[in-house]
Amino acid sequence: MSEPARTIAAIVLAAGKGTRMKSDLHKVLHPIAGRPMLDHLLASVARLDPARQVVVVGSGREQLEAALGERAEIVVQEPQLGTGHAVQQAQGALGGFTGDVLVLYGDVPFVATATMQAMLDRLHAADSPAVVVLGFEPADTLQYGRVIADAAGRIVKMVEHKDASEDERACRLCNSGLMAARSDDLFALLARVGNDNAQGEYYLPDVVNIAIADGRTCAAVTCASADEVAGINSRAELARAEAQWQEFRREEAMADGASLRAPETVFFSWDTQIGRDVTIEPNVVFGPGVTIADGAKIRAFCHLEGASIGPGCEVGPYARLRPGAVMEKGSKVGNFVEMKKAVLGEGAKANHLTYLGDATVGAGANIGAGTITCNYDGYFKHKTVIGPRAFIGSNSALVAPVTIGADAIVAAGSAVTRDVGDGDLRMVRGEQIVKPGWADRFHDAMKKKKAAEKKG
Repeated sequence: MSEPARTIAAIVLAAGKGTRMKSDLHKVLHPIAGRPMLDHLLASVARLDPARQVVVVGSGREQLEAALGERAEIVVQEPQLGTGHAVQQAQGALGGFTGDVLVLYGDVPFVATATMQAMLDRLHAADSPAVVVLGFEPADTLQYGRVIADAAGRIVKMVEHKDASEDERACRLCNSGLMAARSDDLFALLARVGNDNAQGEYYLPDVVNIAIADGRTCAAVTCASADEVAGINSRAELARAEAQWQEFRREEAMADGASLRAPETVFFSWDTQIGRDVTIEPNVVFGPGVTIADGAKIRAFCHLEGASIGPGCEVGPYARLRPGAVMEKGSKVGNFVEMKKAVLGEGAKANHLTYLGDATVGAGANIGAGTITCNYDGYFKHKTVIGPRAFIGSNSALVAPVTIGADAIVAAGSAVTRDVGDGDLRMVRGEQIVKPGWADRFHDAMKKKKAAEKKG
C-alpha cells in the first residue's frame, strides 16, 4: 500500500528592511531574469503542490499584496524580533494545519525543488527528526554558523561562528537558515525559544538545540551547491545572482540544441523558450514572453520581448521585436526593423529600416526599406492589413486604417491613405518639376555672393 501524500506548507520570511538595496521597491520583488526573486522561489515551491503559503513581511506589505494576489497569505512581523519571532507570526495563518512546514527566505531564491523535497524526505526518515536543517559547504566559511553533525547527518550541535571553538570552526557544514519540521513540532519548539542574547531577539536555529536537549533527533541535509542558498541583500549581490542564473540558462540552452556564438553576451528571460538548431549571435537580449521555434536565427544586437518566432525565421541584426510580434515560418526582419503587435506572414520580408505596428502582413509580401505603418492618430491605434505577395516600395507610409490587397504594389515614396485593391498599383507622389540649368545658375549666384562678402 503506497504512503499517502503528505500535506505541505511554506513559510517565506521577507521581513528584512532591505536597506542595502537603497530602493523603494521591496527587496524580494527585485527581478532576476525579468522575474521577481520571490517568484523564482515560489515557482520551486509550487512543484511540491503546497496546501498553504505564508509570506512574513515587515514594511512594504502593499507591494507584496499587489505582486502576489491570492497566491500566498501575507502576515506582518512588527516589531521585528528575529527569525524565530518571524516564523511565529505565521502560526495564526496556519491555524488547523498539521502537515510539514518548509521555512524559506524570500531573498534566497534559487533553492531547488529537489533540495526542498530532500529536506521533507529526511523529515520522514526512520529516525523521525524533529527538525531538518539545510546545510551547505561554501568555498569560504566566513562568519556562517556551523552545523555539527555525524556521518548520518544527525545534528550534534548548532553553533554561531562567534561562539564556535577552533575545532567547530574547522567544520565546513554551514547553516543556511532554511529548515523543515512538522507544524506541531515547529510551533511548540518556537514557544520555548528565549531572547537572552545581546540583540534581545528570538533565533530560529535555537529550535534545533532545544529539540536535541529534549533527547530528540535533528538532522541536516546538504544542498548540492552553495549557489542554491546565496542570499541577496545588495545591488551587487543581485547582479551576481543574475549572472549566476544567466550562466546556468545559457548552458541549458546549448545542452538542448541551440548554438550561442558568444554565450556570455546573450541574456535570457526566465520564460524564454528556444527550439532546436536555433542560432543566437552575440549581444542578444530576450525580455519576457519570447518563443523561438526550431531552426530560427537571431542575429547580433537584437532585443526581443513578447514575441513569437516561427521555424526557420531570421531576425536582425539590430532588430527590435516588441510584445505581440509574430513571425511565421521562414519570414525575415533585417537591420533596424521594429515590430509591435504585428504578424509577418510565412516567407514575408522586411529587410531594413521599417516599423510594423498593429499590422498583418500576408505570406510572401515584401516590405521595402523605410516603410512605416502609421498606426496612431494621437488618440487611438489603427490596423494595417497587407495582403499576400504585396510589394511595398521603399519609404512608403501606410496610414491606418488601411488595407493593401493581394499582389498589389505600392510605389516607393507613397503616402497611402486609402485601400489598395488586389493586383493594383498605388502611386502617391507630388509632380516632379524639372527646370533646366536652374541649379547651375543658383550655384553661380551663391558663389558670387559669398565672394563679395569676403571682400567686404
